[in-house]
Amino acid sequence: MDSVLLFVLGVVIILVGVALSIALHEIGHLVPAKLFGVKVTQYMIGFGRTLFSFKRGETEYGLKAIPLGGYISMIGMFPPGKDGGAGRNATTGFMQAMVQDARTSSAETVGEGEEERTFYRLPVWKRIVIMFGGPFMNLLIAVVLFGVLLMGFGTAQASTTIGSVNQCVLPATTTSQKCGADATQTPAAAAGLKPGDTIVSIDGKKITSWAQSTAIVRDSAGVPLTVVIRRDGQDQTVVITPLTNAVAKLDANGQAVKGSSGSIETVKAGFVGIGAVEKLVPQPITSVLPAVGAQTSAVVGVVIHLPQRMVDVWNAAFGSAPRDPNGPVSLVGVGRAAGELTALNGVPVVDKVYTMIALLASLNVALFVFNLIPLLPLDGGHIAGALWEGFRRSIAKLFGRRDPGPVDIAKLMPLTMTVVVLVGAMSLLLMYADIVKPINFFG
Repeated sequence: MDSVLLFVLGVVIILVGVALSIALHEIGHLVPAKLFGVKVTQYMIGFGRTLFSFKRGETEYGLKAIPLGGYISMIGMFPPGKDGGAGRNATTGFMQAMVQDARTSSAETVGEGEEERTFYRLPVWKRIVIMFGGPFMNLLIAVVLFGVLLMGFGTAQASTTIGSVNQCVLPATTTSQKCGADATQTPAAAAGLKPGDTIVSIDGKKITSWAQSTAIVRDSAGVPLTVVIRRDGQDQTVVITPLTNAVAKLDANGQAVKGSSGSIETVKAGFVGIGAVEKLVPQPITSVLPAVGAQTSAVVGVVIHLPQRMVDVWNAAFGSAPRDPNGPVSLVGVGRAAGELTALNGVPVVDKVYTMIALLASLNVALFVFNLIPLLPLDGGHIAGALWEGFRRSIAKLFGRRDPGPVDIAKLMPLTMTVVVLVGAMSLLLMYADIVKPINFFG
């Protein structure tokens, strides 16, 4: 029963975090819109039926039943038709009717004397500021959360304390964790090393990092090493002779190198059979933006390869293929991960808090990137339309031509509906996959 309550608590926490992220995203639109004089009639979190709302001035603020997004309503989002009215009648087909409906709906939001307060009449740069404000808020949230993670908690780094001692020699390429009857005992086990021992020095050289001790061991195959360890506050000296074994090839950051096939590359080097205890080491403020940049780059990579990623999700959901742990997930998957995290036994609370903050930070980076995709109805679509209008007007001015006027993005409504349908279909597929074959984040 306790584990169920903890699971629900985790889901609630992440949902509140998502709702706050969405609310701040919409504030990123709301504040510049009001500063630039645009009339904002609604500020809503969620979609569907309104649960409650209140009005302050000319804006209604409220919460809707489905907390999967949010919006602000600005008058005059679309310019009128070429004839200067709400738009010409569309009787030649569904697509033109859709364009006409968009123009008409936009025109109906504009009251008498409010023409100068419409969104489409704003200068290009002001429209870009308004539409970029939402994603920028998500980016700002991510920066703050990554700052808390890196500067407040730190990053996991190997200490000089031994966390594990292998009992037998196993190649780096094997997936077996069991020692056979004829397996060779590791030098560490033979020397009596135990988890919790701290390496003080090797052959008289003071050890200040795990990477330093690893480098010495890897270069000393067959060479006896005098190792001083600290156990229960007392220094002890042992002699360890590293064996030659196939060990993982490491890059400049000490991470295992993988080949084109995805398998770990190996080299022949000294091996004693120990692993380090990892501890969180606070990082300087200069590490925050690079971390956000790296996460943003990773999300951009997912978006660029989204069609193939969705095919992989389909194959996993309706076949035997495994889910990619680095692939896209829905809010259901994020909530499930948060619930499983809080329900884990034996995991320190600080680690759970760290992981929860990391989830929210990564989610805000994803919202930042996704909303900047240059397709309507996403913010990036409006930004792209404003940039195109600015380009057209600049070219016209350069060549002394007549101002071409605002870009009629209402004409893109058929494409917008296609995007909405595709995003909806992808969301449903991800939610289904997260239910029937969720990603196992915590083993």
